Amino acid sequence: MQSYQPWCHGTISRSKAEDLLSKAARDGSFLIRASESIQGAYALCVLYQNCVYTYRILPNVDKKLSVQASEGVPIRFFSVLTELVEAYYSPNMGLVTHLQYPVHREEEVDEEQESQILPPQLPPRNFAGNDLRESDSMSLSETYLMRLQHMDLSTIPEEHQLAIQEYFRTSVSLDAEQVHNGFPNLPGLNKLTMAICKNLNSEISRILPVLEIFHRMLDQQLSPGIGLKQISGDLGQSVPFRLEQLTKLLYSIEDKAKSSMFESVGCEGGHRKSLIPLVTFEVKQESLGISMKMFLKVDVENGKLYLKKSKDGPEDKFFMHNKILQLVKSQKMHAKLVIVAEKEKEKILRREFVFDDTKKREGFCQLLQQMKNKHSEKPEPDMITVFVGTWNMGNAGPPHNIDSWFQCKGQGKTRDDTADHIPHDFYVIGTQEDPLGEREWADTVKSVLRKITNITFKQVATHTLWNIRIVVLAKPEHENRISHVFSDSVKTGIANTLGNKGAVGVSFMFNRSSFGFVNSHLTSGSEKKLRRNQNYTNILRFVNLGDKKLNPFDITHRFTHLFWLGDLNYRVEFPSTEAENIVTKIRQQQYQELLSRDQLNTERNDGKVFLHFDEEEITFPPTYRFERDTREKYAYTKAKATGTKYNLPSWCDRVLWKSYPLVHVVCQAYGCTNDIMTSDHSPLFASFEVGVASQFVSKQDMNSAPQGGIQIRNCIATLMTKSKTKFFIEYHSSCLEKKVKTIEGENMEKSDGSIKVSFRNQVELTPIISDPEYLLDQHILICVKSTDCDESYGEGCVALRAAQFSYREFQVTLTHHGEKTGILTGGIQLPTSECKPTEKLYDFIKIESSDDTGSSKGKGVDANKFSVTQSHDISNPNYMGISFRSGNVVDKGWSYSLPQKSLPIAGQGSKDTKKGGYDVGSRSPTGKHLNPIYGSGEAETECDPFCRGEEEKVSGMFDNPLYGSMGKSRGKDQDHQQKDLLTPPDPNFTTSNAADGDPDRPPLPTPRIRSFTCSETKPQPSTPVSSHPSTFKKPVAPSRSEGGMAQSRPPLPSKSRPGLPEPQNARDYRDSSELPSKHRLPAKPGQPQPHKD
Repeated sequence: MQSYQPWCHGTISRSKAEDLLSKAARDGSFLIRASESIQGAYALCVLYQNCVYTYRILPNVDKKLSVQASEGVPIRFFSVLTELVEAYYSPNMGLVTHLQYPVHREEEVDEEQESQILPPQLPPRNFAGNDLRESDSMSLSETYLMRLQHMDLSTIPEEHQLAIQEYFRTSVSLDAEQVHNGFPNLPGLNKLTMAICKNLNSEISRILPVLEIFHRMLDQQLSPGIGLKQISGDLGQSVPFRLEQLTKLLYSIEDKAKSSMFESVGCEGGHRKSLIPLVTFEVKQESLGISMKMFLKVDVENGKLYLKKSKDGPEDKFFMHNKILQLVKSQKMHAKLVIVAEKEKEKILRREFVFDDTKKREGFCQLLQQMKNKHSEKPEPDMITVFVGTWNMGNAGPPHNIDSWFQCKGQGKTRDDTADHIPHDFYVIGTQEDPLGEREWADTVKSVLRKITNITFKQVATHTLWNIRIVVLAKPEHENRISHVFSDSVKTGIANTLGNKGAVGVSFMFNRSSFGFVNSHLTSGSEKKLRRNQNYTNILRFVNLGDKKLNPFDITHRFTHLFWLGDLNYRVEFPSTEAENIVTKIRQQQYQELLSRDQLNTERNDGKVFLHFDEEEITFPPTYRFERDTREKYAYTKAKATGTKYNLPSWCDRVLWKSYPLVHVVCQAYGCTNDIMTSDHSPLFASFEVGVASQFVSKQDMNSAPQGGIQIRNCIATLMTKSKTKFFIEYHSSCLEKKVKTIEGENMEKSDGSIKVSFRNQVELTPIISDPEYLLDQHILICVKSTDCDESYGEGCVALRAAQFSYREFQVTLTHHGEKTGILTGGIQLPTSECKPTEKLYDFIKIESSDDTGSSKGKGVDANKFSVTQSHDISNPNYMGISFRSGNVVDKGWSYSLPQKSLPIAGQGSKDTKKGGYDVGSRSPTGKHLNPIYGSGEAETECDPFCRGEEEKVSGMFDNPLYGSMGKSRGKDQDHQQKDLLTPPDPNFTTSNAADGDPDRPPLPTPRIRSFTCSETKPQPSTPVSSHPSTFKKPVAPSRSEGGMAQSRPPLPSKSRPGLPEPQNARDYRDSSELPSKHRLPAKPGQPQPHKD
């Protein structure tokens, strides 16, 4: 009789289990280990096509075991693991392949002995199974009795000694026979443990009722059925099970007690007692040519802005939050700010102030924005802030103080001290080589945020893949606004089976806006750039996040806002002999030359990775590779057995983002800390202000609402493919009840090998709500599919806000799995309405490039006669599609041609100026006021600002006001240089007017200005040409699986992740123990290791 099972590996780690399976190298190899995440559960690990698939084995309330396998397969329950394994030797049980070859335990070898040239012979380990196999003369009972004789039993009571001896003498053989017959109850062992733990068991029975009552007092929502009868009443339960319950209960009591105490300290009347203190700014104001010192005191909590002539002067002059109409940032003077306030009815006051520096001005603006948000009368926010942080911890625990990371302090674009206590709405923290447990790290972050903000943040989600982890926290007030929470991970380690490299992700809905976050740790090594690119592609393809109804689209099109963070491991491409020169340039803060050789920048410019993503300008030193415990020295050499390896200082840690077209997003901070030194990486932080859409309530009478649908006309797709199939377009949107398909298009092969597909029929999409104000926040996702296999050949996105005033033409870059596959052009028109768009909270601050706007400084003027010289205004580049980084023009993947409108005359603005003040369209995508250059407030094409005549020059490239110039200074011929930045569109995809020689294109209903999407390139002195002409490749177009299931995914090339991965079950936020279930509004149908480099 043999009780030893070779496939049962106990509590070995997940990495060890996968290593053993990798060494087995046979499909169907398997082992079972203890679960690392669920106590009392197991993990069945199966090898198939060089991938390790892990299935959880969970016990139910009756201690029966079942495997979480594929959907559609009946669930079977087993009493013991042996029965379960025998059953799954059979095929078609829901696993990726049936069990075939058990993987035996590997003998542990001491590392020091292993490293010796001639290791000493190790004695055989005394496993019970070995004893049984090697000695038939010694019974199981005799074996254990012999071991017992060598034990020191002097510390245990005599009655317990006798009980143990009696068990091994008589009962152990009976238990072994029970196991052999398939009964795992072990009655003899249970009797022994009950005898030994008699006092403990009675103590548990005495203590549990007390703890239960205490727990109920702390948590009024606890079900009355949980407690005394279920836990303390059943004395027949095993001692370990009851101890587990006791431990969990103690943990729960500790958490709830902490939460209650923090809330009692920080709450009054059910609302958070803010720690945002009163802040006073010293500024200068010019009056009659004389510069006067003034003091601006901001009281966020009471919604007041005081204007004082002395710091301790009277506070009789102040503006309430609802009287402050707008803040206008000067772009010419980076420390200058114009405050527009309502002095009396129909009169406004315009005051200009100069702060000590730009960071002070930014801190003031953030406090005023926080004041407006806090006292807004809107029931739901239309703007939130998101902190995104990433840190490779280097397998070392964090230091005691990591406050600076969450306060965005250090080097680069940082926040002012006055904004220290302004909390973000969300904190997203990604770590790599994280040695802590999930609970320990989450508690650490919550504790830091509680100390900084006095808020106990709620945990939205956390997900871990080996030592790669993502944690998402939210303000408690947002609990009911969050839904549809999912998390997933992708392995990109060796053969895509090891999780030492890969990604973890979290997605959720915030009201009607979708968010996605991906934290990745890509392949290390300067020479492995192509491998990193493949890592990115695999993550993009296989991470299972967001609305499963959008399965034709990868994650770059599934979310209103997608943030990608992590240790991407891209290096600066210099020879190792340049190491000292690189360090010298870093000390001199000469980053531009190094960034020009940054692998991530070059790969992005070539369109190989992160197509259409944005990244804030880098003005901080490389975050890798430092000597630990100092930030003064880079350790760029590492001694290895194969020789010296160079790790040149590089910006390995990055944060990028991609948002839908014409959606508000501003990066307010991007930098790294300089006081957290336990790792060879510095923590990276980024702070974002993003627009969100709330649940819509129409202000119009449903009977008077404009009828009609969203009209899409004249679509022409140019696809980079040699396929002979026919194509159709599929439209998806949360504003549609279901997806809409077009009829087949007409193909025409072009001489360059691409296919031009014309969709002549007009398509009308019927929205679930036809109110134009609702439609302005919506987007249409477009997918061009083949008729033969229903595979996608390209996806894109169109913003309905572009058609706010009239018919608009659009041009969208089509992508598939992160690769450019073509271009789609067409037109879009919405139902007409004279409804005025609702003002957004982010319209409060605007950027102004010219300072000579208006002549009434400090005087009250009529609001109806006041306006800004709008021809000098510029839109925020983040949603205009313009990059002012290094003088490049960035391909955003979309553009809209907007017809010329009549130009308003300066000083004759609309009556809306009272509450809107200045041209809000110049800072935001809402388009509340018309811009004379673009014709509307929404963003124009990427190249338009550089395409104007001499009489309509716009302010040139500006240095970021927060950290000064890191690039070229402005010259006298800068305007000429900017016009040189215009790059002709890719000739392979250039479209033209019907009048320009395209007989296939139907006539346009309205005249328009020609616009193109410009490829990112450096300015050239002569006529520019595309630096990177498109290369035609046949795209890989596997079908997206339904509902996240991957059975239909085709295999990848070598070293790629093969198909048939087991999908992870999506976890809904409402089921989270961190955030108790509460009532939510119904969702719309379509909403979506050891340390190495």
